[in-house]
Amino acid sequence: MEANRTLLNATVFSVEERAFTRPDGRLVKHEVVVHGGAAVIIPLLGDDRMVLIRNHRLAVRTELLELPAGTLEVGEAPEACAGRELEEETGFQAAQIEPLCAFYSSPGICTERMYVFVASGLTPTQQNLDEGEEIEVCIHTIEQVRQMLVDGVFEDAKTIAGLGTFLMRQGATN
Repeated sequence: MEANRTLLNATVFSVEERAFTRPDGRLVKHEVVVHGGAAVIIPLLGDDRMVLIRNHRLAVRTELLELPAGTLEVGEAPEACAGRELEEETGFQAAQIEPLCAFYSSPGICTERMYVFVASGLTPTQQNLDEGEEIEVCIHTIEQVRQMLVDGVFEDAKTIAGLGTFLMRQGATN
């Protein structure tokens, strides 16, 4: 098998050409976005409300209503990233952060694994946005969020997957 070849090194990801041997013995090459992973947070307020963010996404040139999330730093545990990103993006700290699920964001081209957590026992602190971030905190009832999911308001995969899993599990316990 041939060695991987780096095509691009960027701030939070790289692109590699990787060689794979198929079960029939054929050698194929495939470009792969190599990403260290991310944490996604479902922040719950104690009165049946949820914290979302309206985030201006430069890549798609629009604002999206979504769950807070962020890239894991090198060596950082997903749960630690969830707590850090929650406070940076929403200005809330969580007393409890519990794992919900994990998934690959786009396994056909990317190694990124996203870890979804439910955060509760929230206390307000202060947002600490990265340079260039434009994030507005939005608070909705869980029922409003459920209806927005049904109505197709959410357009990013992490929010759809995280909320879908959370609401399905919530429905199973009610």
